[in-house]
Amino acid sequence: MKYLLEGEQSKRLSFRKVKSSDYAQWLPFHEEPLSRQYWSGLPENPKVACDVQFKAIFKRYREGLGGMNALILKSENSLVGLCGLLVQEVDGQQELEIGYSILPEAWGNGLATEAAQKCKEVAFENKWSPSLISIIHVDNVPSQRVALKNGMQLDKTTTYKDNPVHIFRCYA
Repeated sequence: MKYLLEGEQSKRLSFRKVKSSDYAQWLPFHEEPLSRQYWSGLPENPKVACDVQFKAIFKRYREGLGGMNALILKSENSLVGLCGLLVQEVDGQQELEIGYSILPEAWGNGLATEAAQKCKEVAFENKWSPSLISIIHVDNVPSQRVALKNGMQLDKTTTYKDNPVHIFRCYA
């Protein structure tokens, strides 16, 4: 399926499609208030937020719009995050975004950077887009650091889904 990294690996991570059975392992992401502090418009109830996210992931798969991959920590064979290439519309322009989220217990270990770098590598090797973006809330400094470590630069500031965001970009 185009834009998915199913079967890819990085040093510590393997990538596969998200499965319905990942729900229980992913729910703690939505239960952690710090996970949602930068984005307005998310459902308050963690289970509802997780339901919405999983429905969106599977809809993207069906419609060929890329999607998040489950990130499996190879040393423990456990889910530690989601990362992937997502077809997005920003300011009326179709873009390919690198999106990433890591479970709170795995924050601060460089896993988002490692996964985002693998997404960039695969996207450019396959010539899926001449440039890639990451859409990051203007206050989300940790995610901005990941984008910078992934070789991206601040391209512009805009509004996306009623949130003030920076668009970070890199070119092939």
